[in-house]
Amino acid sequence: MPRAAQVLRLAAAPTFAVLALLNSGAGTELLCLHAGAPLGGMSLMYGLMCIFHLTPWLGLIARPTR
Repeated sequence: MPRAAQVLRLAAAPTFAVLALLNSGAGTELLCLHAGAPLGGMSLMYGLMCIFHLTPWLGLIARPTR
C-alpha cells in the first residue's frame, strides 16, 4: 500500500474524534454555534465514524514490534 494511503487511513479516526468534540458543544465558541444536544445529531454520527475507523489503529497497535 502506498505511503499516502497509509497516512490517510490513520488520519480518519482522529479527524472524526475532533469533529465529534467540536459538534458536542465543547468548541461552540470557536465555531460560533449554539450548543445543542451533547450526544445528538452530528456529534453522534462523527463519534460512530471515529469508532468504525479505529481498525487501522488497532492493527498498528496489535502488530508485533521487531
